[in-house]
Parts: sequence; C-alpha cells; structure tokens
Amino acid sequence: MNIERRYYACRGCGQTYTPWDAWAGVGAIQVTEHARKMIVTVSTAWSFDNASEKLADVCSMNVSDDTIERVCQDEGEQARKWLRGDERPCESPGGNALVKAFEQAAGEPEFYSDGLKINTTGGWREMRLNLLQKRQRATPVTPERWKERVLSQASVRLASCAVADSRLTGAMWKQWSRRMGLEESAELSVLADGAPWIWEQAQRRLSPAAQWCVDVYHVSEHLHGCAKAMYGEGSVARSWAEQRLEELIQLAGPRFIAQLDQRINSCTQSEHVAAMKSLRTYLHGNRDRMWYAKRLSEGKPIGSGAIEGACKKIGTRLKLNSARWRPRRAERFGALLCLEYTDQMRTYWRSRAA
Repeated sequence: MNIERRYYACRGCGQTYTPWDAWAGVGAIQVTEHARKMIVTVSTAWSFDNASEKLADVCSMNVSDDTIERVCQDEGEQARKWLRGDERPCESPGGNALVKAFEQAAGEPEFYSDGLKINTTGGWREMRLNLLQKRQRATPVTPERWKERVLSQASVRLASCAVADSRLTGAMWKQWSRRMGLEESAELSVLADGAPWIWEQAQRRLSPAAQWCVDVYHVSEHLHGCAKAMYGEGSVARSWAEQRLEELIQLAGPRFIAQLDQRINSCTQSEHVAAMKSLRTYLHGNRDRMWYAKRLSEGKPIGSGAIEGACKKIGTRLKLNSARWRPRRAERFGALLCLEYTDQMRTYWRSRAA
C-alpha cells in the first residue's frame, strides 16, 4: 500500500521534514520501531540475505538485505553507545538500566576477556570481547572432584566488543568498572587465558583487590603440550599431563613450580628438560593466578568457559557467508550480538523507548 505524505524542504538551510514519518517514528531509513526490532532480531541469527527471506516467509515483510544491513548499522551504533553509557549517564534521573540490572542481580562479579578473529577489508583482525557477569557460588568441592562440580547460572550478563589495541581495550574495562561500581571490589574475579596483555591491563585498569585466575583449561593445554614433547602421542603423555594437572590444582602455582624445578634438576634427558623449562616459563608468568584449590573450596570458577562460549557464538555469526567487515561496522553489529547473547535486548529496547 502506498501512502501519500507531505514533504517539506527549506530553501535557506536545506533541511527537510516529513511530518508523517516523524509521527510514525520511521526515521531516515523509513522503518518503524517495531519493524526495526524484528529486523535486528532476525539478522542476529541469520545473514542479511537469509534474514530478508525469513522476514518475508514469517511475517510477509519485504525488506532488502541492503536495508536490513542499514537498519542494523544504525541500531548497532545506538547499542554501542548505550553499552558504553554514552546515551544516558548513570547520574541521570532514574539511572541506567544496565547499571540497575547489574546492581540488583544476585551473586559475585566475574570479568572475562578474550579475542576472536574476524575477516575485515584490511585482512584478519582481532576483535576483543569482554564479558561481565554475576553468579552465586557453587557447592564447594575438593580438588579431586573439580571436574564433577556444576556451576550456577549467571544471574546477569553484560558484554561489549571492539576492534582495538590492548590500551584502548583496557580503557574500556576501566570505564565499565567505574560504571558498575567495581573499582575497589574485592569480590571481583578476573578470569582469562595466559595472554600477557590481558593481565597487564587488568593490573592497570581493574580493582587492585580483585582475584585473578588463569583458565585451568589453557594451563592443561600447556601441560599436554609439554607431555607430547617428551613422550609423543599416546597414553603415557596423557597420563603424565593429567597427573601434573591434578598436582597443580592441589598445590597451587608457587608450590607446583618448585616441584617442577626439582623434576628439571633431576632429569638427564635434554629433550625433556627443554620441554619442562618451556612449561615453567608459562607457569611462572601466571604463578599468582593459579590458586585453584582455594577457589574450588569457595565455590568459585577456575575456568573461562563463559567467554569461550561468547566468542564462539558471536564469532560464528560474524563469519557467516565468509563475510568481510569494515572494522567500525563489525563493532556496531557486534554490539547487537552482545545484547542478544547476554539477554539484554529487551532492556535495550525499553530504554530506547523511554
């Protein structure tokens, strides 16, 4: 159905105005608010061309993939600002919906960060993904039973992403920490892999009282790599790595490294010594982030599975159809994916309508 409407243009300044569009809330892209919600929802699950087909099949909405991308880019920029707090400062009447949701959620705060590779017009680049969540402590377990325990579900999740270097990423962490009132938090747990840049920025930007924990599964990979270098593939290598991991969880970083030093000093095989020294270098850099037995006794996580899952989910969508992104466009669409992954989309739309 075609609708005729008046269109005004000022000869002096060149500005234009269409009263009906303003009343209907269709904006410059001429898509209503409800249609924008549907377009964003469908496009976070399917590529833009497939989203166009799904919208036509499900609700008889004829929207080209170009229009869908334009809507997502426009809404993604708004979402990116909203996640940063630019749209509505915490000091404004009523506060920020994200801050309120985080404050009211039960549990203790956990912060994660990791990177995922995306294909850009300038080649493959790393997008830094950050995840902040709260969850209640799990039932305490002994080190021997660490694989059996079941962690609680997160009561609230927030996520953000950016194609940025470590310095700018750390600055975003600091801003986030300030907004959520975690600058001096002793309850905050910081969990990540052994990437030096993450821990360097965590030390500079996050609470000095925070508890640090290097992901136990990344440590396990290094142990298995060491075992493979010494014994090759097979059950002997697996058994050695699994035994050392159990010892590490029980003893914690400093004591395990001291034990590893004894193994190195008593070993006569040069290949084994080289492999264990390489392992020691990695472990020494993370020696104060491997208090696993203590965290297990307190019901706290020792793995970074939460951020690994987020990277996999968001990365899968960004790589559909071998997509190549301009970095800024990837960030905008990534903001929508972050909202979808953390179940904050409804909160975002309510805030936009307020």
